[in-house]
Amino acid sequence: MTAASPNNPVDFADLLAFYASAGADEALEDAPVNRFAEAAPKPAERMPATPRESRAAEPPTAPPRLDARALPDAPAARPPTSAVPDEAQAALARQLATASVTLEELRQHMAAFEGCNLKATAKNLVFADGNPQAAVMLVGEAPGRDEDIEGLPFVGRSGRLLDRMLAAIGLDRNSVYIANVIPWRPPGNRTPTPHETEICRPFIERQIELVNPKVLINLGGPSAKTLLNTSEGILRLRGNWRVHTTASGIAIPAMPTLHPAYLLRTPAHKKLAWRDFLEVKAKLRALG
Repeated sequence: MTAASPNNPVDFADLLAFYASAGADEALEDAPVNRFAEAAPKPAERMPATPRESRAAEPPTAPPRLDARALPDAPAARPPTSAVPDEAQAALARQLATASVTLEELRQHMAAFEGCNLKATAKNLVFADGNPQAAVMLVGEAPGRDEDIEGLPFVGRSGRLLDRMLAAIGLDRNSVYIANVIPWRPPGNRTPTPHETEICRPFIERQIELVNPKVLINLGGPSAKTLLNTSEGILRLRGNWRVHTTASGIAIPAMPTLHPAYLLRTPAHKKLAWRDFLEVKAKLRALG
């Protein structure tokens, strides 16, 4: 079909044939409808006015004047509270840690301590596992879900791998002592904040001091950075002997190594951790 123009009038027969071939072969109404004509507005039925509309139609009246002297005193604004512990709680943690003469006293002080917000979401205090008289102490970062449920460190998949790593150098849970920098599980296994770490630092430092191991193993970067006062990454730190100095001035050889959870994600680096544990075995032999 060609377009209509003054020199080419529309062939209505062809137009009707086009409509028929397109399926438009039946009229909807007897009279033609002009779709472009404006529709006349239909008279709207007026509904009875609602009480609100009746009040809105009334002229506004001035609100009554209030005497400020008749109003009760407004409560004083309270400063917003924060879930993050403040420096006073850090000082209290240091005080409690210093006052702990035995590991059992330290455990009791930590169980009663309310200054770390992680305690509010954790199920249990994960204090330690193993032999407190052991020559080797291992310190991780924080408990996970399984550890939080059982109240013991390294009991999940990471713990089973750690047990195999210890067995490879002739050690087990009866011949080592295991703890974490953070004794309460962070919600959702998130990374502890620097403030939370600083709150708990006095407890783990006192725990190391009371155990007084011959060798300290830092499992993972957070443990190494916290207890060795360094900012280096774990891949640079691992395999090199460092020193952890207690508050009383005792220097303990420390071996930073890869965390078992990292090794589960990166099995190719297990050989690096194996070398680190061989260094620990040689150190223990040298120390007698």
